[in-house]
Amino acid sequence: MNIVPFVTFLVKNIVSKSDMVSVRAFDEEEKTIVEVLVSEDDMGAVIGKDGKVANSIRTLAKSVAYANDLKKIEVHFESF
Repeated sequence: MNIVPFVTFLVKNIVSKSDMVSVRAFDEEEKTIVEVLVSEDDMGAVIGKDGKVANSIRTLAKSVAYANDLKKIEVHFESF
């Protein structure tokens, strides 16, 4: 299973400008880094109060990766 469509689905259902969401994955030796780019206006919704939404997305992504025997996952959020 590819983790990118899963993270894209999660983030697009949180933000108001879903057409501006971009998710890419970069493989490194021991882990995969998932980079999530969202509009600056939607960054607050993605991060959530005290980072709870972002941490929930990270937890879900790590759970799916573990269940599908994928590499260790790191999810990074950025705005443009």
